[in-house]
Amino acid sequence: MKTVRLTAAQAMFRYLASQMNADGEPFIAGVWAIFGHGNVAGIGEALHGIRETLPTYRGHNEQSMAHAAIAYSKQLGRRRAMAVTSSIGPGATNMVTAAALAHVNRIPVLFIPGDVFANRAPDPVLQQVEDFQDGTVTANDCFRPVSRYFDRIVRPEQLLTALPRALRVMTDPAECGPVTLAFCQDVQAEAYDYPESFFAPKVWAQRRPRPDADELAAAIAALKAAKKPVIVAGGGVHYSGATETLKAFVEKHGIPVVETQAGKSALPWDHPQNLGPVGVTGAASANAVCAEADLVFGVGTRFQDFTTGSWALFRNAGRTLLSLNVQPYDGFKHNALPLVSDARIGLEELSAALGDHRFTLPDESLKRGWFADADAVTDAPEAGNALPTDMQVIGAVQRQASENTVVMCAAGTMPGELHKLWKAGRPMSYHMEYGYSCMGYEIAGGLGIKMAEPDRDVIVMIGDGSYMMMNSELATAVTMGVKITVVLTDNRGYGCINRLQMATGGAEFNNLLDHAHHVNPSAIDFTAHAAAMGADARKVGSIAELEAALAATRGGDRPVVIVIDTDPYPSTAAGGHWWDVAVPEVSVRPQVNEARARYEAAVKARDEA
Repeated sequence: MKTVRLTAAQAMFRYLASQMNADGEPFIAGVWAIFGHGNVAGIGEALHGIRETLPTYRGHNEQSMAHAAIAYSKQLGRRRAMAVTSSIGPGATNMVTAAALAHVNRIPVLFIPGDVFANRAPDPVLQQVEDFQDGTVTANDCFRPVSRYFDRIVRPEQLLTALPRALRVMTDPAECGPVTLAFCQDVQAEAYDYPESFFAPKVWAQRRPRPDADELAAAIAALKAAKKPVIVAGGGVHYSGATETLKAFVEKHGIPVVETQAGKSALPWDHPQNLGPVGVTGAASANAVCAEADLVFGVGTRFQDFTTGSWALFRNAGRTLLSLNVQPYDGFKHNALPLVSDARIGLEELSAALGDHRFTLPDESLKRGWFADADAVTDAPEAGNALPTDMQVIGAVQRQASENTVVMCAAGTMPGELHKLWKAGRPMSYHMEYGYSCMGYEIAGGLGIKMAEPDRDVIVMIGDGSYMMMNSELATAVTMGVKITVVLTDNRGYGCINRLQMATGGAEFNNLLDHAHHVNPSAIDFTAHAAAMGADARKVGSIAELEAALAATRGGDRPVVIVIDTDPYPSTAAGGHWWDVAVPEVSVRPQVNEARARYEAAVKARDEA
C-alpha cells in the first residue's frame, strides 16, 4: 500500500479538497478561518500549502464568517458547502450560535475548532475550560447538541474514519446539517503515513429515497378521498430541486399551493395556483384555503409554528395531515400520515398514481384580493413629512428589483413583511433565515449568497438592531470586492418586539432606544459607520430618494449601504394569524389582564378545533 506522510491538518484539507459533488465541483468550496494559537500552526500551515486548490477566506468574527458559509450552501440548495475554523476558547464558542442556526435550518457546514492538547502536557493551555469532574470535557462540547455529527480528533489516524463520516452527514438529504470536528492542536501538527488512496477524488451524489409502497398507497388514498386539499411548500422543495416537479404536479391535479418562509419562490408569485405565504405572517388568501382544507399536504416542511399558526390555522375538524419529507422525524410530526421520500421522487410517483384525478381550485378572487391589499401598503406614499413604513420600503425595493435579484433577511420586522408582501419570481430569489431567525445573519449571509452566485443582484434587508449586533463582514465584503446592497431601516430600536410587547398588553419597555435606560439619547450615524468600513454609504429621506439611490448604485462594484429612517409602529394589518405567545396570568396592569383573556380564548379555540 502506497502511503504519503502528512501532518493531520495537511491530511484533513487534502481530503476535503478531493471530495466532489454530482456536478463535478468540489463539495467544500473554501475555508473561512480566523487563526489563534489553537489553529495557526497546524491548520494555518496546512491551508497555506493548499491555498491554490482550496481557498481560505478571513472573516472578522467567527460567528458571522460561519453565517457566510451557511448562506453560501443554502443559496446553492445544499449542493456545496464550506468549512470554518477557529482557535480554541472564545473563537470556538463564538461559532456555536452559527452551528445552531445551521442545525435548525438543516444546512451543511463543517466546523473545525481547535481544541486542547490531546497529550495534556501543558494543561491548562491558554483558553482551556476545565471541568473538575471530567478530564475529557472541553469548550467544544458545546457543539454537541447543535451538530448532526460530532467528533474530537485526538490521533492523526482517526481522520481516516471521521472525515468520511462527516461528509456522509453533510451530503445526506435526511441527516444534513452542521458537523463539528474538534481538532486537538497538538494532533494537527503530528505526522502519519496516510494511504494515498484516501485522497482519491470521491463523488458524493444526492440520495433520492423512494417512498415505501405502503406509505405511498396510503398517501394516494388520502389524496383521492380529499375534496379541498392544499399543498404547504417548504424548503425541502428547493433542496430536492423539485420546483418544476411541484409546478407540474399542481397544474395537472389542480391543487392550490401556499408557501412557508423557506419554501417561498417554489412557485412564482404570479402563478395562479400560488395562493401566497402561509401562517402567522401569511396572506389572507393562503390562510383561508388552509382553514377549510380537508387535506393539508406538506412537501418538504417541518411545520414550524409560524407556518401552522401554532397549530390553530387548520380549522377543518376532519382534516388529514399528509407529510412528504425525506426526514422521518418531520414526516411523522403531529400524527401526520408520513410519506418518507425525496420530494421530487415522491411527487412524481404520486402524480403517476393519481393519473388524471383533478380537484377544484379556489375562486381566483381570493388571490386577487390579497395582492390588492398588498399593493395598497407597498405603493409609494404621497409626498409628506410622515416617516416611511417598512412596507413602503419593501415596495421601493421591489420596484427596483429585477428577475436576477435575491432579497434576503433573517430577523426583526422585515421577515414577516417580506413573507407577506415580497413578490418572488424565480426559485431561490428569496433567501430567508427564519428557522433560527438569527439577528446578525444578514450582512454575512448576503456575502455568502453573492459568493455562491456572483451574477445575482443581492439585496440585504436589515434593521438597525440586527446591524448593531453584527456588521463587521461588511468590511470583508469591501476587501474581497463582493458587491451587495444593504437597505438599512432605522426605527431606532427593536420595533418588531416592541409591537409584540404591546400586543401582549405590555408597556413599551426596553425595546425602542428611547424606552431603554439612557443618559444620552441615541444618535448613531449608520451612514458614517458603513462608510468607515469602505462601503458606498448613503442616507435617504424618502421612498422616492430610496428608489433613486437603488437605481444609481446598481452598476457599482463595491458594497452599498442605504440608510432610511422608518416608523416603528405600523405593520400590515391584512392577512396574518394568531401566534401562541404566552401572556402572564397575573399582572397589576389591566392591559395585560385583557390580553390574557384574549390569549385564553384563542388557546381554547385551538384546542377545541
